[in-house]
Amino acid sequence: MKSFRFMVPYLKRYRWKYVWGMVILLAVDIANVLIPKIVAYITDGLQTGGFGMNQVLFYLGIFLASGAVIAIGRFLWRYCFHGASRSIERDLRNDMFRHLEELDVDFYHENKTGDLMSHFTSDMDAIRMAMGMALVAAFDATIMAIMVLYQMIVFVNPLLTLATMVPMLLILGGMFVYGKTISPRFAARQQAVSDLMDFTQESFSGVRVVKAFVRERAQYREFLKYNENARKKNLRLARLQAVVIPSLELMIGFSILITIVIGGYFVLNGKISLGRFFAYNQYIGMLVWPMIACGESIQMISKGMASIDRIRGIFETKSELTAPGVNGEGMDQAIVPEIKGDIVFSHLNYRHKGNEDETLTDINLHIKAGMTMAIVGRTGSGKSTLVDLLLHLFNVEPGMIYIDGVDINDIPLKNLREHIAYVPQDDFLFSDSLKANIAFGAQTTDLKAIQKAAMNACVHDNIMEFPEGYDTVVGERGVTLSGGQKQRSAIARAWLMDAPILIMDDALSAVDTDTEEQILSNLRETRQGKTTILIAHRISTIQNADLIMVLEEGSMAELGTHEELMQQKGIYHDIFEMQQLEAAAGEKRSELMKEE
Repeated sequence: MKSFRFMVPYLKRYRWKYVWGMVILLAVDIANVLIPKIVAYITDGLQTGGFGMNQVLFYLGIFLASGAVIAIGRFLWRYCFHGASRSIERDLRNDMFRHLEELDVDFYHENKTGDLMSHFTSDMDAIRMAMGMALVAAFDATIMAIMVLYQMIVFVNPLLTLATMVPMLLILGGMFVYGKTISPRFAARQQAVSDLMDFTQESFSGVRVVKAFVRERAQYREFLKYNENARKKNLRLARLQAVVIPSLELMIGFSILITIVIGGYFVLNGKISLGRFFAYNQYIGMLVWPMIACGESIQMISKGMASIDRIRGIFETKSELTAPGVNGEGMDQAIVPEIKGDIVFSHLNYRHKGNEDETLTDINLHIKAGMTMAIVGRTGSGKSTLVDLLLHLFNVEPGMIYIDGVDINDIPLKNLREHIAYVPQDDFLFSDSLKANIAFGAQTTDLKAIQKAAMNACVHDNIMEFPEGYDTVVGERGVTLSGGQKQRSAIARAWLMDAPILIMDDALSAVDTDTEEQILSNLRETRQGKTTILIAHRISTIQNADLIMVLEEGSMAELGTHEELMQQKGIYHDIFEMQQLEAAAGEKRSELMKEE
């Protein structure tokens, strides 16, 4: 019932198409039922000699008119039912995509991409069939069965009808059992296909890693396991269908045999006419379809309900973020500040979901608007988590983060994120042109502005070397670009937003020192009066920042300018000295190689 209630709004949206489809289908069924009676009248009239040419032509005219109604009606009901089911499939897919966009980052950590993709493909196909052909089959089977049985009882003979209905009732009962059995098998098959798609997607996305570690054979063996599991689940479904279909045909054969034996006996004894015997045989053939359609509709509805349950689970998942507008709530009390970039972390504590230890502990920091703030620390010290919280990707307790004096939990997510430009560690690029990738955040098509951002990010010259320039289409996740080109393209994308707050999360790790210095110089020139947060491992990236924070195991270990931190001779000093030694050793190796 939950699955049906979930689909009611979509069915209501296209109810008139369904109503008209049912009306047209009813007219087609009436015309179908009428044809055997016409044949019976003509046969009996010709046999007894009571028909003249005028009567024959009259009934032939009705016969042709019925045929025209059937031909036109079949097109129209298909247009109505299939059109409605395709529209529902489109709307449901649109709504699911929109809903998935609004879910938290944790949801994507817990759900595999392949499984989500299967919801958009095979699950949608099953729902479309349930909302289209299944409803057609169920309605048509019910109406056709009632009309045919009525004609068999009233127009032909009730005793003959009763005798031939026994196998038909067995078919009907078997179809209900079939429908209940197929649902869990179909759900298992869908899960197996999802697992296969997810493994395949991961293997192709990580093909460079697979090749680098010579794991092709190992991946192939794993693929065989997933593929074999999908085969077994498909065969389990196919075996059930292989038993049901021949059994169905056997029962139909029994019904036809009974019709021939008993019906022939009734004709010989004069209980029914030859024409009505012919009509009864046609009605038996017509009654087979409702029995089959009943089974088909149960099968399609069972598959559809299994898929609806899977998709309903996604829609029932809600964002856990506490911010106005999330899950459609709280916008009437929303505070929409004019964000300038003044940020306060007040006794910030945070623990990742499922972790026992806190990722960040008692962070107290004031980043004034227009300041360049740098964060440095060892891997796993909580640097990325800090800026993720600033983007409100995860929940924080009220009173821990303020933007321009307003608690981050009171700022609508859309308003907050529109004022923050972000360069993530993974430098994700879409399979689109470089122009579209750089303009992604700003949503502008002004080529001059795009080129200016690319120049500031020191990637313009590289782009112009490509044959198609800014129209060059990068591969999936930007695979056709080098690491440095991807990183600088991501920086240009953030630069173009010209947001009050810019976050660069280790965004210069793949560029050389000269390019790094040029980008940092451009930052200082173009972002005066705007807040910039730099996360880096190299001291050279952050040493000119207005304020530097050193994170150590989630706690703020040191805070100050480059000169102040060097005088403290603590963690920052040690990192700087180590990097200086590494740089000197690198220069020494270069000199030795040149001498050789």
